[in-house]
Amino acid sequence: MIKVDTASKFISREKARGDVFKLLAACFYLPEKELLAQESVLENLALLMESVCPKAWGYVLKMEGAFKIYSEEDLQVEYARLFIGPNELIAPPFGSVYLEHGKRVMGDSTLAVSRIYAEEGLVLDEDVKQPPDHIAIELEFVHYLITREIQALNEEDEASATEHLKKQSGFLEKNLAAWVPEFTKSIREGTENRYYRALAECLEAFIECPPRQDA
Repeated sequence: MIKVDTASKFISREKARGDVFKLLAACFYLPEKELLAQESVLENLALLMESVCPKAWGYVLKMEGAFKIYSEEDLQVEYARLFIGPNELIAPPFGSVYLEHGKRVMGDSTLAVSRIYAEEGLVLDEDVKQPPDHIAIELEFVHYLITREIQALNEEDEASATEHLKKQSGFLEKNLAAWVPEFTKSIREGTENRYYRALAECLEAFIECPPRQDA
């Protein structure tokens, strides 16, 4: 009974952690206030983050407060200035910019990420206009790996669960953890917008959180 209870708690914790990755990914797409509010993105993120990564939880609360004071146009204009252009990007949301010499987009590291996705049988939808190492896509990929891990645990497939847990750790170490600190620093130094500053702090704190914690 103790082992079953412990496994159940671990699965619940992993699901919560996976959902945080998915919700953070949503925060790095062009913001639509009505949609984000309708899907309770920030509310759910706060509820999950409190237990998953208390260090990042306070920043979610700051995001919620700032989200209320800005109009959708304010958020979208600042989003474009930071992440899209048309001028030089303040905080390019692509891993290769931070991982490669010359700050190249679509470099060798981007191709490496594509191969990692392909190993899982994944390809980007044709309507996705961003490179595969866009911050939102990488966050969604970790969510996918956690989903596969949980599925394997529920099926008592220990080998597959261990494999996907190792893939999570490897992807986080070699990709997100390797470039998120510089990315979030660029956001903090490049904006006075309280929502995006808090989002940057939240993302960095969460990525630094240990992936596994004891019940």
